[in-house]
Amino acid sequence: MIFLIGINTGLRVNDLVQLKVGDVKNKDVFSIREGKTNKKREINVGMLQKEIERFTEGKRPDEFLFQSQKGTSPITTTQVYRILDDAADFMGRDDVGTHTMRKTFGYHHYKQFKDVAILQEIFNHAAPSITRRYIGIRQDEINESLNDFRLG
Repeated sequence: MIFLIGINTGLRVNDLVQLKVGDVKNKDVFSIREGKTNKKREINVGMLQKEIERFTEGKRPDEFLFQSQKGTSPITTTQVYRILDDAADFMGRDDVGTHTMRKTFGYHHYKQFKDVAILQEIFNHAAPSITRRYIGIRQDEINESLNDFRLG
């Protein structure tokens, strides 16, 4: 569930682990204050409501969405990394980390809408060049432009 929410919202891992059940259950959109930037951001999770409903069944609104084993605190970003790393090992991948979800969101959002300005705003980046570099889109565009390029 953390991966699903991560790739569909572009939230940083430290913001994902702070979510509570009441933040997302029965809500299409909710607001958070991002930990790194301290900026307010609206998050759309309407497309995930069926999955969220199943995942949160029987949980109280004040519980962390992704609880530690003790149940009184959220899982740590290190625990998230370990979960992702284990899943990556299972798939034979060694290129997965905690930013993978955010970058995946950005890459696919850009591929679908071709709008760096919107992504820059979603990510709270200072410049479009930062967003382009972050999602790795520049090299893809260079390669695409060279596919049909030929002189002589």
